[in-house]
Amino acid sequence: MALKSQTRSLLGLVFVILAAMSAQAWWSAHHRADLGADVAALAKVGDIHMLSSDNCAICDQARRWLVEHTVPFTECSIERDSVCRADFEASRAPGTPVLLVRESLLLGFSPERLRTALAAPG
Repeated sequence: MALKSQTRSLLGLVFVILAAMSAQAWWSAHHRADLGADVAALAKVGDIHMLSSDNCAICDQARRWLVEHTVPFTECSIERDSVCRADFEASRAPGTPVLLVRESLLLGFSPERLRTALAAPG
């Protein structure tokens, strides 16, 4: 009898864990969609310029995210564009991507930081 009670308790615990994981996954997906919509609503043509590298995985991730959320941006490659390379060197950034957002310089890619930069009074 004790074994059946333990089994039921264990199954109940597994159910609670699975429900919590499902709720967290839903909330996370919902939050990401809201974040993308916020950034897309805040960004105007010319607000975001990305200095990228041809072999940069984070640059690829940033590009995919911006395109997926229909955020207007421009991009240049530091390997293929000498003006882009000069801008990158002037930024003294340790690596790419570098996002020039209005008057702000963002190193790396974070949708949350991008939204904050776009929402800042300017």
